[in-house]
Amino acid sequence: QVQLVESGGGVVQAGDSLRLSCAASGITFSDYAMGWFRQAPGKEREFVAAISRLGANTYYGDPVKGRFTISRVNARNTLYLQMSGLKPEDTAVYYCGATRGTTAQAMRISSMDYWGKGTLVTVSS
Repeated sequence: QVQLVESGGGVVQAGDSLRLSCAASGITFSDYAMGWFRQAPGKEREFVAAISRLGANTYYGDPVKGRFTISRVNARNTLYLQMSGLKPEDTAVYYCGATRGTTAQAMRISSMDYWGKGTLVTVSS
């Protein structure tokens, strides 16, 4: 049984930092490109960041470039998202996803094989 479990969300103030984690089980973690997506209230899910299977390549959505950092530790089957300079518009449920058939560069919502249930990040002004 495949499980992706996000953690680390919470309520923070604008300008603060937060680190999200995604623990994977039931898959060979290093076989999968991993990504973070988010969905704000009343909006569609959007791409945040992606990382290649071995962590050599990373990609970011324009709204988070320069503020967020995606990383992974394959030995721990864990994906991370370090968020800094948080803004109220970063408020959303953050989801991690795994894809085996798509590269990190080409990652899209439709290409993900597995999803976590999400963790809520709320940024107050």
